[in-house]
Amino acid sequence: MGRARLAELHGVATSYEPAPGRTVQVPEDTVVAVLAALGVDASTPESVREALDRHARRQRDQLLPPCVVVRPGKAPRLSLPQGTALRVRPEDGAPHTRGRAAAGTRRADGSLTEARTGSALTGGAHAGDVLTGGALTGGVLTDDTTADGLLTAFAALPPGAHTLLAEAPDGRRATAPLIVAPDRMPLSPVRSHGFLVQLYSLLSARSWGMGDLGDLADLAAWSGRALGAGFVQINPLHAAVPGTPGAPTDPSPYRPSSRRFPDPVHLRIEDVPEYVQLSGRARERADQLLEAAAALRTSVLREGALIDRDAVWALKNEALELVRTVPLSPGRRAAYCDFLAERGQALEDHALWCALAETHGPEWRTWPGGLADPRSAGTARARAEHLDRTDFHCWLAWLTDTQLAAAQRAARDAGMDIGLVHDLAVGVHPSGADAWALQDVFASGMSIGAPPDAFNSRGQDWGLPPWRPDALAATGYAPYRDLLRGLLRHAGALRIDHVMGLFRLWWVPEGREPTEGCYVRYDAEAMLGVLALEAHRAGTVVIGEDLGTVEPGVRDELERRGVLGTSVMWFERHYDSAAAAGAARPLSPGEWRADCLATVTTHDLPSTAARLTGDHVELRHRLGLLTRPLAEERASDAVEVAEWLALLGRLGLLPEGPGDEEGAVKAVHRFLLRTPARMVGVWLPDAVGDRRPQNLPGTWDQYPNWRLPIADAEGRPMSLEELVASPRLRALMDEVARLAPRAPAP
Repeated sequence: MGRARLAELHGVATSYEPAPGRTVQVPEDTVVAVLAALGVDASTPESVREALDRHARRQRDQLLPPCVVVRPGKAPRLSLPQGTALRVRPEDGAPHTRGRAAAGTRRADGSLTEARTGSALTGGAHAGDVLTGGALTGGVLTDDTTADGLLTAFAALPPGAHTLLAEAPDGRRATAPLIVAPDRMPLSPVRSHGFLVQLYSLLSARSWGMGDLGDLADLAAWSGRALGAGFVQINPLHAAVPGTPGAPTDPSPYRPSSRRFPDPVHLRIEDVPEYVQLSGRARERADQLLEAAAALRTSVLREGALIDRDAVWALKNEALELVRTVPLSPGRRAAYCDFLAERGQALEDHALWCALAETHGPEWRTWPGGLADPRSAGTARARAEHLDRTDFHCWLAWLTDTQLAAAQRAARDAGMDIGLVHDLAVGVHPSGADAWALQDVFASGMSIGAPPDAFNSRGQDWGLPPWRPDALAATGYAPYRDLLRGLLRHAGALRIDHVMGLFRLWWVPEGREPTEGCYVRYDAEAMLGVLALEAHRAGTVVIGEDLGTVEPGVRDELERRGVLGTSVMWFERHYDSAAAAGAARPLSPGEWRADCLATVTTHDLPSTAARLTGDHVELRHRLGLLTRPLAEERASDAVEVAEWLALLGRLGLLPEGPGDEEGAVKAVHRFLLRTPARMVGVWLPDAVGDRRPQNLPGTWDQYPNWRLPIADAEGRPMSLEELVASPRLRALMDEVARLAPRAPAP
């Protein structure tokens, strides 16, 4: 019983429901392992009692919680002794002179105003002013004290990451980060449509063997101007863990080395201004590399080769080494210095990890001389010894940032309301730069995944270390804020993979099966508050990938906070009591939610053509992925498709007839445009009839995940130039543009 109480106090669930009405108990040793990863010893009855006592003492003695998050209309829960003085140090450090508390005093330097709990505020409060009110007299501030002066004062603070200072009458003092967040995320004022694409798969006549940021800018400019598109959603561009001899780079964009910085493999080399200034032997070698890149591109587009990320990077890396010999102009040098100053320690750590990985390999736990600790004396010496290589990787990050900015400018200049929609992976590779630099906020020996469910009886282990919720709070969510700020620099919207992870994540102890994991809860109010703050500052829309098992109430809370959901047509069914008998009917357009990004498919699902024809069933059968006989799988799939085609026919959206594949692809998009969805996404491969999924979950080397170029219905790879000239694509997108003119969002 004591261990269960201890687990509850630290947000560790001791049971879960894989299906409504069915409860599964978490193994005791899992609970012990997860608590240990949170710094809590629960291995024996004695250690449990000691941990409970420590927690009780800490709760009794602490004046302020580790972090305070407030938003309009919702005051924080603060338990303060009567007479406690509260002050705010503004985020920018500048004193505020407007507003004043009755009985308050201002320090000689003018930076802070203070008063005592129990005194009423007059005239409104501002950053730098006291945050106390007449109704708080030593009790607990709860949500029903909205008339209280304290709540009024918190609500009047500008959004930002401030500091709250408290001094109790007995002399105890405390400070805590104070996150003041808007209530909701920004929303686009107009309904929009756009493309969804995996950038690496989008090769143009100028690509070096995989799609790059120049191709992204071109796609955005063309689709915005020619098709009236409002956005382009892409895969995560996070920096990858580099490959080693015999171990190529993991091509998955969802297992990155760092989510804080993009990967320079996406650079368009010729668009780096210093490239054109190469001369002599450097120019000769650059031209040779350009020819090699053309050959690599041809092998993918014309000879059926897979995208080879490592081969692309080998060419680009050598070219960039040449380009770096060209001095930056004064203006470019100043811009680079500004970037270094703005990104600070995070960039320095990332670049140093890249430099050390070149010497010692990417597995930082095996690095010598104390280098596994980013703050050790050995690492401090390495910073001095690797200054040149560290600067090289800082420079690469800057170049990539500038080209991302250019791509977003191209999108907005083309009239896009949103522009680029970036993707935030749910975690990072345990051997990567973020896991090294931020060890204190990741749970060692743990991996995130998913529990067993109706679709996967074995559960899932994604091999990604989770945030420690206690460590995040202790830092005022600084690593999370820094991550979001970097991603939102050049984004019109952000898609958050597995957005349910803002509420809870399934932790799997190292060496155990996914079935032996448990849920660990996060402070969703804080996670959403920080997200709202950074989205508000950047003016970006937020989209949550909320597919799969979703805890009751989570979608409602996300909707209240302005986070758009993700609605995929094939999953949008009315699941009622009849659903158990296989009778879940497709939702009609009017039954769809408005606050969502609506699509027919995603990168993890079959293409629409493959779904309509049943090709995806045959593919999974060939790879041994079916869990029931082929005939049974075919029949079930055919019934689902027939139900959707029947609905499309009843709505008059399938004039071509159910036997016309291209007409059926148009029909499902006509259907999406009948829904009230704020955003409607077209999977770019669907527009040309591509039958192959970009990723086939459950496979590793059995299928070329994340390495396929976009292809036509016959499997012939298509360049960007061929895509924009495709009659099939133009016919679909002309209809989408006609049916979805820009209009105020619902």
